[in-house]
Amino acid sequence: MNALEIKGLTREYPGFLLDHLDLTLPGGCIMGLVGENGAGKTTTIKLILDMIRKDSGSITILGQDNQENIKLIKEEIGVVLDEVGIPGCLTVEQFGKVMQYSFSNWDRNEYDRLVRELSLPSGKPFKEFSRGMKMKLGIAAALSHNSRLLILDEATSGLDPVVRDEVVDMLRDFVKDEEHSILISSHIVSDLEKLCDYIAFLHKGKLLLCEEKDRLLSEYGVIHCKAERLLELAPDAILSRRESPYGAEAVVLRDAVPQDLPVSPVSIEELFVFMVKEAK
Repeated sequence: MNALEIKGLTREYPGFLLDHLDLTLPGGCIMGLVGENGAGKTTTIKLILDMIRKDSGSITILGQDNQENIKLIKEEIGVVLDEVGIPGCLTVEQFGKVMQYSFSNWDRNEYDRLVRELSLPSGKPFKEFSRGMKMKLGIAAALSHNSRLLILDEATSGLDPVVRDEVVDMLRDFVKDEEHSILISSHIVSDLEKLCDYIAFLHKGKLLLCEEKDRLLSEYGVIHCKAERLLELAPDAILSRRESPYGAEAVVLRDAVPQDLPVSPVSIEELFVFMVKEAK
């Protein structure tokens, strides 16, 4: 069963349109939602969580419409947003007690284990936590009620590299059980490249590309050549191009490039930057 299916999802604001978005997240996988600020990542997540109303389209979570059986669906979703919404006066211990009344399947032993593993101080009020500590507590809570789908919005933004690696390791552990899936949005593409099975590129409310990460990295590459050499390639072999007085650079399908033209590996970040520049 797919963890998430989005078909024809549309939401319009003054000056912004999320335009007929189609996404499918298979069960047991991690999908990275990549885009600049304002691309539509947070709007998409709010629509999935039914925090705002869609104009059209459908959203299915773990086989159920996201506007039906809402209580059951929310029991099975762990959510960590950019701002972790925990009252600043609560300690880790107090927050755990509050959460056990919020979720019928709250696992206090798992919560305590994660708090110890993450070295979070049990007696310190949340308002005194660093951003990294706040984010780790939010993730610990999201993982402590037997959630099957974890949704994170810019969860690694603003964290130092050591904490980001800790968070990435936690998320990898979560999906070792193939019943678990993750949708994570970020503009820090390098984190998603290390973590994700699928990558979806959003730009100004439009989906530019959604593909398996390994397939993207194996199928596409970068060439540097004179501009006239690009004319030798079929138009559909070139994903995006950039020309200057000094030559041309293009993201291409590896199999469509002549053998005498060297192809360099492309990172997910480079691929995204190329595609956004081409879209502009």
